Amino acid sequence: MFKEFKEFIMRGNVLDMAIGVIIGGAFGKIVGSLVNDILMPLVGLALGGVNFSEQASTVNGVDIHWGLFIQTVIDFLIIAFVIFVIIKAANNMKKAPAPAPAAEPATKECPHCFSAISIKATRCPNCTSQI
Repeated sequence: MFKEFKEFIMRGNVLDMAIGVIIGGAFGKIVGSLVNDILMPLVGLALGGVNFSEQASTVNGVDIHWGLFIQTVIDFLIIAFVIFVIIKAANNMKKAPAPAPAAEPATKECPHCFSAISIKATRCPNCTSQI
């Protein structure tokens, strides 16, 4: 069982996925810091000194932190945009496959009866004419 587990872990796509998750988590922290520490204070300053992380409403004794929700949505939009740009760049770097050369025709037309015959034929099987 340990051997099967080791084979599963050592497969290429499992390792790629693990690396992607780790890098994604670190990237998420960077984007979160960008939004929380740089963008949102500037947006708050533009809106008259509003601090979105402290914005909340109380409904029936329950606090609804809508400012944190706005920050999270901005985090998501930035991450989604950066992933879009990275994938677009990766797709542009891929070479387009060369078109396959046109295959030589396997048949030709009999000049007497106009039926399709093998390209190697010297006599038409339909009208028996010499070609």
